Amino acid sequence: MIADRAARHAALTAGEFDVLIIGGGITGAGVARDAATRGLRTALVERDDYASGTSSRSSRLVHGGVRYLEHGHFHLVFEASRERRTLLRIAPHLVRPLPFTWPVYRGARVPRWKLGAGLLLYDTLALWRNVAPHRRLDPAAVLDREPALDQTDLVGGAVYYDAATDDARLTLATALGAAAAGAVVTNHAEARAITHDASGRAVGAVVRDTLTGAEVHVAARLVVNAAGPWGDAIRRLDYRPDTETVRGTKGVHVAVPANRVGNRGAVTLVSALDGRVMFVLPAPPHTIIGTTDTPALSGPDDVRASEEDISYLLESVNAAFPGAHLLRNDVVSAWAGIRPLVAAHNEGDPSSASREHSIDASPSGVITVTGGKLTTYRAMAAEVVDAAEQALRVAHTPACTHVTLLPGGDRETAVRQLAVTSPSLAVPLLEGFAYTAADLVYAVQHEHACTLGDLLIRRTHIAFETSDAGATVAPRAAATVAPFLQWSEADQKAQVEAYTREAARIFAVDP
Repeated sequence: MIADRAARHAALTAGEFDVLIIGGGITGAGVARDAATRGLRTALVERDDYASGTSSRSSRLVHGGVRYLEHGHFHLVFEASRERRTLLRIAPHLVRPLPFTWPVYRGARVPRWKLGAGLLLYDTLALWRNVAPHRRLDPAAVLDREPALDQTDLVGGAVYYDAATDDARLTLATALGAAAAGAVVTNHAEARAITHDASGRAVGAVVRDTLTGAEVHVAARLVVNAAGPWGDAIRRLDYRPDTETVRGTKGVHVAVPANRVGNRGAVTLVSALDGRVMFVLPAPPHTIIGTTDTPALSGPDDVRASEEDISYLLESVNAAFPGAHLLRNDVVSAWAGIRPLVAAHNEGDPSSASREHSIDASPSGVITVTGGKLTTYRAMAAEVVDAAEQALRVAHTPACTHVTLLPGGDRETAVRQLAVTSPSLAVPLLEGFAYTAADLVYAVQHEHACTLGDLLIRRTHIAFETSDAGATVAPRAAATVAPFLQWSEADQKAQVEAYTREAARIFAVDP
């Protein structure tokens, strides 16, 4: 609420921090949590909302990266498989096992023998500690699992296991976990400049509260740039590099009604259009289809799906599910994110580009982390904090984030109790959806939600699950949280207008 937010911003000026992290996506949140649990005095600032960039626009998977085997990225698959096990253990309320069916057709780019060998290697790199080992399937078994799949030239397939998550909530839980460990964590706080001492060393940042306009100086012994696709922009606040360090690729997803596709579970497909590996994922009442992998031609603030992206995804799924007959007007929502890949590692085909990460320090001492995957964020964060300890010249403290549970496991119970205490909050926000006013109020009271975008895009998935990106429910949502955020009627109107602009920026489709 207002008082809590003011206290967080005031705490940014309460002395010198050991580490200031710029960027509240999954990587920055992970660094903040790791640093705080090691006893470092830690602050994190995020210009918009936690996970408001790439971290809320993924395939919502915690996966070992079976498709990376084809390009020889064995270390990444090994690390991702280990981190998948870790997240299943420390966040069972957010990460759940998900079986995938992979059908194989005669003449496919990935034949049955190659798939079997790849999945055997996949299980091996997971040290045979995946949810369950893969199983080869004959055509009848494939269709028993997914009867809506094309039967023509089907020669068999396999079932293997990964995990699903709510990407925005995983990021939020990590940020709140950092706060619980003692970090000062705040959203809607933009780093406007990096400050330097007389020797040129970075000693903090000027941070602007984007909701009030107030600016403060945050003093820190070390600055970490974890801004993902915005990483080069933060570098330019520090110094002006001569070369591009972040090279993004665009990944697009669409949501369509599940009954139009007919998938029963998660399906891995090789697109009939270009041979790319893609996913069809259950997200009741919808199916999510994704993703593309093309060079990002716009910046991270303006990335959106295009009509060409949507056509590619629909045609690929129609070829695999011949009864779907998906048309453009079946698309409930479409969105895009930018993968912040390391430019030096990625000069060719985006689909074969490495998802490995890099950690480097600028001449002023700012540590920048670039690249990586949602699945491996915790391990990346641990490496960043190892580097921070060295830069700060403090004794090494082993990371403990692999054994400490992420918060939020009691959230559903708390929301239900809030609705019991205040029955007016128990009414569904939209007919046919489970979200209630209690979800919004709880998010404001306990999850740092400050705007309608925070509420309708990231604390809930209303914007992803409605064809108008939540426009219909926005006025009601504003009225619901107005007493807790001290919004007047004029404020509510302004918030709805701001939400309309934010939703259009994310969910509008380029020609």
